[in-house]
Amino acid sequence: MSLFLFRPVVARWQMAPTEQQPEEQQMKALMFKGANLPIELVERPQPEPAPGELLVQLAAASMNHRDVWMMQGLYPGLMPDVIPGSCGAGWVEDRPVVINPNRGWGDNPDYPNQMTYRILGMPDHGTFAEYIAVAPDRLQDKPAHLTMAEAAALPLAGLTAYRALFTRARLRAGDKVLINGVGGGVALLACQFALAAGAEVFVTSSSAEKIDRAVALGASGGVDYREERWAGRFNREFGGVDVVVDSAGGDGFAELLKVCQPRARIVTYGGTHGKSTLSPQILFFKELEIYGSTMGNDDEFAAMVAFVAAKEIRPVIDAVYTLEQHAEAYERMRLGQQFGKIVFQIRPD
Repeated sequence: MSLFLFRPVVARWQMAPTEQQPEEQQMKALMFKGANLPIELVERPQPEPAPGELLVQLAAASMNHRDVWMMQGLYPGLMPDVIPGSCGAGWVEDRPVVINPNRGWGDNPDYPNQMTYRILGMPDHGTFAEYIAVAPDRLQDKPAHLTMAEAAALPLAGLTAYRALFTRARLRAGDKVLINGVGGGVALLACQFALAAGAEVFVTSSSAEKIDRAVALGASGGVDYREERWAGRFNREFGGVDVVVDSAGGDGFAELLKVCQPRARIVTYGGTHGKSTLSPQILFFKELEIYGSTMGNDDEFAAMVAFVAAKEIRPVIDAVYTLEQHAEAYERMRLGQQFGKIVFQIRPD
């Protein structure tokens, strides 16, 4: 009797090793869900850089008023499920960088293309996350003297202040400059930039503490803009100014004209207090120049970062939060009590 040994036959497909799909790398990010809805902290896949893009590991990001206006439904073109945040600093491998918030400025350096211009953080995903993918031309080397939090405070506020002062107002050493409403990111950096450029700086605020802190930074003095006819007291104490930088507009804008010397340059980059009524008599009698200013072009961003590096300017940090503390950070920005920039520290330096 013959014995047959049977061996099991296994199909080839059963023996082939299972192909392992690479695990999707996750990251923490804040997510805008819609107007009048709370910001959410989520875990989502890290961005996959498109061809030609670089992956930035973010160390810090800073807030701007637009982040709160988006939550309140006061910003145009809102889309749900977007990572907010216009300003950030971090690393591309071992290179420390700061991110240009501009997108689609266009070919004319004098003003942005109204059809294509947008700012990082809406509708494009922004910096309130652990990673972001950007084109190489959106990056500048971080000034060596700055921490990551300080560098993250620069992009949008620094760019706006730089264009307003140097491109639009044509600031010169020795000019007398009034910064209206000191305390926010742009106004405070405008104060620091003007001082670094050799101007004499004055400020207004509704807070005596903020005026005192601006004086400690180098400003020559200031007044409370809530005072009735504050311009008269300003002129008696300090005399007229050559340059005014304003983001408020509203009824107080007319008072700003009264502190101007003849041929003064007035730059406005916002209108948080609404529409203004002006006296044409003051305008033509003093031959005043009024300019609008919107953020800044890419060359101005590079020049701003170089200026900060050359002058070793340090942006003022008001408060530092983690992404988990986003509700506190948004509330502080909403209340408008900050002096300097509100920053998310995402990773240690």
